[in-house]
Amino acid sequence: MPAEMTVELVSVERRLWSGEARFVLARTTVGEVGILPGHQPMLAQMEEAGVVRIDSTDGEKRTIAVHGGFLSVSAERVSILAEFAEQSDEIDVERARRARDSADDSEDGKAAKARAEVRLRAAEAN
Repeated sequence: MPAEMTVELVSVERRLWSGEARFVLARTTVGEVGILPGHQPMLAQMEEAGVVRIDSTDGEKRTIAVHGGFLSVSAERVSILAEFAEQSDEIDVERARRARDSADDSEDGKAAKARAEVRLRAAEAN
């Protein structure tokens, strides 16, 4: 089994991270999945608002807030294609708190609150 895998996380707007990793943790619509090199091939839909953690081969753990998209896994490669994503160090924590606190109980409000909470979780992991 290989000791590392190539990981690429891109959003509609840009590439957020690309490199070699030892582990990826992602939340899909059917649950959380941990991916190690040599993982069984799979294709999954990302949760509407979730956190992805990438443990790179250089020892860093990167946390990224991901909103929607798809996850594709082969034995040597993980590709995450997100509708929108932010690295933990890019998140405006105060703005996310305001968005969470001002969200109403409508469907759009609940979705906005979930996105804000994921952004806060990702920022706290930094």
